[in-house]
Amino acid sequence: MFNLNLFDIKLETNTIGRNFIYLDEIDSTNSFLLDKNNKIYEDGTVVFAEKQTRGRGRMNRIWYSEPGKNLNFSILITNKYFFGKNLNLLNLGVSLAAANSIERLSLLHTNVKWPNDILINNKKTAGILLEANSHGSKIERLVIGIGINVNQTSFKGDFNYPPTSIKLECKENIEREKLLAEILNNFEEMLLKIISKPESVSVDWRNKCDMFGKRITVKQENKLLTGIFEDIDDSGYLILRTQKRKEKIHFGDVRIA
Repeated sequence: MFNLNLFDIKLETNTIGRNFIYLDEIDSTNSFLLDKNNKIYEDGTVVFAEKQTRGRGRMNRIWYSEPGKNLNFSILITNKYFFGKNLNLLNLGVSLAAANSIERLSLLHTNVKWPNDILINNKKTAGILLEANSHGSKIERLVIGIGINVNQTSFKGDFNYPPTSIKLECKENIEREKLLAEILNNFEEMLLKIISKPESVSVDWRNKCDMFGKRITVKQENKLLTGIFEDIDDSGYLILRTQKRKEKIHFGDVRIA
């Protein structure tokens, strides 16, 4: 079982995770925070679940996580500064916070895959999903869902990217409490960096991505684009160089062609 006392000792944040909701089972931690029938919790609220019955990733893919082995949690963001033009920097920033935390605790090398997956040895160990409730064109609440394969050692089903876990790669159990606290600590620091030095987030993300210059495919619902991963712009959008032109990609699944 997740040791709440151990987690609380390791948590050093001022806001993120200070309101912490622990659940044995829920359909989805993102859905819990986005449900308009639930009160709007305070900024930085974290909902953690041992089991999600309807956990999901991007493109509505099922995210299966073995209970008691991994980290499945969502963070509520109500600070409007991170809505709009800073939204995609938030996307990059949370993947950096998680990737750096995994490296510090496991000594494994991680890479980030646009827009926000985390890879170890070219295998996916974590996925991130940003979702929002809006009124008209205005975002009312934003939720960051994070799933990390920590101590799970077998995976069933078909996957868009081969899965792995931290335990499989480093050959030892990882303290989930320590890892979650480390991620939240780093994420709070990342939020401050997005406000004070937004350009540094893009620079740091570039340094952890090894896809630049490679031929990739980008799947966008029923559309498939192929080209060279040239760069990301200052807002974190992918610049794809095709045979005809350069295209700015706002969303999509990316694979090495």
